[in-house]
Amino acid sequence: MTLNVYLSGEIHTDWRDQIIEGAKGLDVTFSAPVTDHDASDDCGVSILGAEDNKYWHDHKGAMVNAIRTRKGIADADVVVVRFGEKYRQWNAAFDAGYAAALGKSLIVLQMPEHDHALKEVDAAALAVAREPSQVVDILRYVLTGSLPG
Repeated sequence: MTLNVYLSGEIHTDWRDQIIEGAKGLDVTFSAPVTDHDASDDCGVSILGAEDNKYWHDHKGAMVNAIRTRKGIADADVVVVRFGEKYRQWNAAFDAGYAAALGKSLIVLQMPEHDHALKEVDAAALAVAREPSQVVDILRYVLTGSLPG
């Protein structure tokens, strides 16, 4: 069995790299949004033309990014959504809801401090992990039946 895993959420730490590295040797294919913050913010105006109004600048970027996000989530067997500590990731919450609405297996990766704020998101998830290594352990268990350690 091969798992297609979409890695959504915060882009300011190396959590994706930790999961990808930890999953080496497993039959997993990973995809993700564009993680270059400036490119993600400015893709719409860079491709479709400048906007004086910041709302339309952001709107164009969100629409262009949604093409990749929708495809990645639609093709995924498992969607991992990471909520980091520094920023409120409204887009991550949207991705989690979108994945849940599509019936995707959802793993949320978050700190305990966010448990209350994310209780509805967590209720839609099949697992709430605290560390990237726990996500790897879940993927390994799903694919091989092996427990950690």
